[in-house]
Amino acid sequence: MSTYNDDEFKEITEAGAPDDAKEENGGSGEKKREDNCYICGRPESITGPLMRIPNNICICKDCMQKTFDSMNSAGFPMGDMAPIFGGVNNRPNTGGMPNISMINLSDLAGMMPGAQRVKKKKPKKEKKVEPVLDIHSIPAPHRIKAKLDEHVVGQEHAKKVMSVAVYNHYKRIFSDDEKNENQDGIEIEKSNMLMVGPTGCGKTYLVRTLAQLLDVPLAITDATSLTEAGYIGDDIESVVSKLLAAADNDVERAEHGIIFIDEIDKIAKKKNAHQRDVSGESVQQGMLKLLEGAEVEVPVGASSKNAMVPMALVNTKNILFICGGAFPDLEDIIKERLNKNSSMGFQADLKDKYDKEENLLRHVTVEDIRKFGMIPEFIGRLPILFSMDALSEDMLVRILTEPKNAIVKQYQKLFTYDEVALEFEQDALYAIAKRAKEKEVGARALRAIIEEFMLDIMYEIPKDENIGRVIITRDYIENNGAPQIIMRGVPQISAEP
Repeated sequence: MSTYNDDEFKEITEAGAPDDAKEENGGSGEKKREDNCYICGRPESITGPLMRIPNNICICKDCMQKTFDSMNSAGFPMGDMAPIFGGVNNRPNTGGMPNISMINLSDLAGMMPGAQRVKKKKPKKEKKVEPVLDIHSIPAPHRIKAKLDEHVVGQEHAKKVMSVAVYNHYKRIFSDDEKNENQDGIEIEKSNMLMVGPTGCGKTYLVRTLAQLLDVPLAITDATSLTEAGYIGDDIESVVSKLLAAADNDVERAEHGIIFIDEIDKIAKKKNAHQRDVSGESVQQGMLKLLEGAEVEVPVGASSKNAMVPMALVNTKNILFICGGAFPDLEDIIKERLNKNSSMGFQADLKDKYDKEENLLRHVTVEDIRKFGMIPEFIGRLPILFSMDALSEDMLVRILTEPKNAIVKQYQKLFTYDEVALEFEQDALYAIAKRAKEKEVGARALRAIIEEFMLDIMYEIPKDENIGRVIITRDYIENNGAPQIIMRGVPQISAEP
């Protein structure tokens, strides 16, 4: 690399461009303006072609080589870029250390003053426009019940009541939107529902299926977590906040949704009146305005109110409220009322007449609910009262096999991934239903029982690829035998002569 002292550098710079440069300018005798190296200041006529980088910065080959030599001597990985500038220490075709990707001259532009790196914005995803019900697309009650029959076994009376109530509720909503409505002065009231049924009979599943069929937002909450405002727990307005979140913060869509409050029997009045009932009667009184219809401020995208969260105003006038609970010990209240008419004599009713009746909740009345601990104002805002039947063994067997999402169908699909056919004998299904009936937790016991005896089968089946079919027998359910395992390629023996 050539070097210059101060006198030589001054003489070169004063000489300017050669005579051929003057000729290029049309012979005018004016010197052509040259680019100088940004580091050493020498013109391009002396250094040769300059390397140009953004922001009109030019660097000569010598200065660039000095830079890389100093970086290489300091242990900085120079990479295979040295051959471009004549090699290391002016030796051509000599490379450096392998990390060439660390040196990118185009990135030097970002180091200059005023240079900013602009982030690319991600394209916005288009929101899916969900269909909205109108007065002409509301399914008729018999169509709603037919859809419910595909998913829920039994409970004919409950499905009929809910189908009619939902149909009338949405007719009321969309009729209010018509321009010529309310000319006759008739206003239809809300049809909130209160369902009473033993645990595991399908209360929550029925409401969830109903919301999916109607394609409306649904919020499910437990009344056990609700307390009076100012105490530890969820405020009463939190149920509306959950519905708004289920509707993707769309207030108009949330105002046409359904709120299901489970375990409603847990907010009954406490018998001990010496303490403040912050989770019982106070919650019932606080829910009165929601059930009847009021404008409530709820936080958007959060579960609690604070200064940093935006608020939305939701009108609960068109929100359908469905309350459900098991109401334990309600049977005793119903028995007491039914036995009041018993008298002495041969034609008198026996006091133990209703002791063995399984579906005693069918006789429930508003008076029984009031004696249980629900205040009259709360019951009056739930005009539709109905009960659900307890599950019998026959109903449990049907639950195992008939619905679209039946438990037996789920396990059969799991076995198809291993190319194994799974079958249940009819006696085995009744044995499962009998064991579930003894647990007294409804349909929730079915999954636990099947999972218990299917564990060993699901563990052993993937070991042997020759297994083609597994038959679950009654003896295996009762721990008196093993399931039938049929290997692939074994001919089936027909029972016909």
